[in-house]
Amino acid sequence: MMNKLILTALLSGAAMAHAQTTPASSPSSPAKKELVQKVLTLQQPGIEGLARTLVEQPAAAMIQAAGRALQQVPADKREAVGKSIEADVKQYVEETNPIVRERALKLAPSTIGAAMDEKFSEDELKQLVAWLESPVYRKYTQLSPEIQKGFTEKLVAEARPTVEPKLQALENKVRTSLGVPAAAPGGSAAGGSAPAKAATPAKKAASK
Repeated sequence: MMNKLILTALLSGAAMAHAQTTPASSPSSPAKKELVQKVLTLQQPGIEGLARTLVEQPAAAMIQAAGRALQQVPADKREAVGKSIEADVKQYVEETNPIVRERALKLAPSTIGAAMDEKFSEDELKQLVAWLESPVYRKYTQLSPEIQKGFTEKLVAEARPTVEPKLQALENKVRTSLGVPAAAPGGSAAGGSAPAKAATPAKKAASK
């Protein structure tokens, strides 16, 4: 989580550097460029994670849409279709992840790195490296997924009673606009057994 926050801040800095016509640049030096490279190396997991998110988010959205569409597939064919979709999504993620990861790592020095070289002083970069290498920061990054998971589970449990009826109502409105019969109670993407069966294995495949 913290890696993503830092990376987002650095990416914002890169965008600002490109947008400004007369930026207040900080003098560069070999020592400074070495510090920039060190920060990029320390942030590599965050860069790779961002690339993976760009690949997996649309795949997850497609799985959700496919789960809803599976309700229209005859029951005797539903499992086979679900497995076929799962295999296709898994193949997409496995083939696309390395491509986007490689391009992200190649692009990082000329975008994130250039922004840091321009916007940060050598002393600031030293402080940033020291922070990224600190035991406290490493402990936080290790515990962050567990902390975030607990928060997410609690938020979903708290919000579900309010969100599910609204989602069901929205889906029925969309179906009405499309001329498709309204979903049976409990048959929406939020609670239907068929979508859940199709979506869950594919999400696991996408997280690899």
